[in-house]
Amino acid sequence: MLVSWNYRYRNSPMDHIDPRARFIFSFALLFAATATWNPVILFGIFIIAIIWYLMARLTWKDTKMGWFMISIMLFTMIVVNTLITGGGAGGVVPEGGQLIWPAGFDLFGKHFTFGLTVERLWFAVSQLMRILSISLTFIIIPYTMDSRAYGVTFSKLGMPDRLAYTMELSFRFIPTLARNFQVTLDAQRARGFELDGGKGNILKKIRRVAPLLIPVTMNAIVSSEDIANAMDLRGFGEQKRTWLYELKFNWWDWVLIVFSVLMLTTVLVLAFRFNMRLFSVPAWFYGLFNK
Repeated sequence: MLVSWNYRYRNSPMDHIDPRARFIFSFALLFAATATWNPVILFGIFIIAIIWYLMARLTWKDTKMGWFMISIMLFTMIVVNTLITGGGAGGVVPEGGQLIWPAGFDLFGKHFTFGLTVERLWFAVSQLMRILSISLTFIIIPYTMDSRAYGVTFSKLGMPDRLAYTMELSFRFIPTLARNFQVTLDAQRARGFELDGGKGNILKKIRRVAPLLIPVTMNAIVSSEDIANAMDLRGFGEQKRTWLYELKFNWWDWVLIVFSVLMLTTVLVLAFRFNMRLFSVPAWFYGLFNK
């Protein structure tokens, strides 16, 4: 399958955690990671995120497509927007700084110059820890959570039933769309159509795939209309709905929720009460370039 995620029960520690507790922890870590630029705090959050990811017992084969998309985002945000243009560092990293690599290039008859400073490099490292922490936390959700649990999870967290069911359909629709694409592709291959065969660059392969998007999109529209009609016939939204999938907190779920609250509270206190939210470069990092 070209684009999808594959949920299956792995009997991992993550499979025994209530989905509500998972989302509470995930968003607590998200807010904690975005509340500060302190390297010690970010590194601590990064370690917590790694432990959380390892608890899911995912393999590279399971998540390689997700990490491919994340790597593109990392390249854009860190290499291009921070190290080269400095756009991501605007308003955070002070102007000037200790220059370590002056560089330039010619484009369209003009010469562009930029300089990599110690401050901008450390900002890229901090940004990397922040993005990886958030990615490690959220990438495991679709691979370790049954699609039937999304609606009841969001509903139990206080979200209106209409919005909760919309979120559930969204998470369930992406694998379905990918499966339909694979079925269409297999049908075309049975008729002699080859996507991977022959010579050609990536652009030619994209042009081969483009005609398949029309039937897949039309099938998706028809399916969504069928779902909407079925919901109307069943009187969806007329009264508070019930959920077939049941959720139950265990003691370890409460421990995780308490830990999430303490983690977020601690980071916010350190960031705003003790002024540890501002960007700063450690002295040892300057020392690496002063030898």
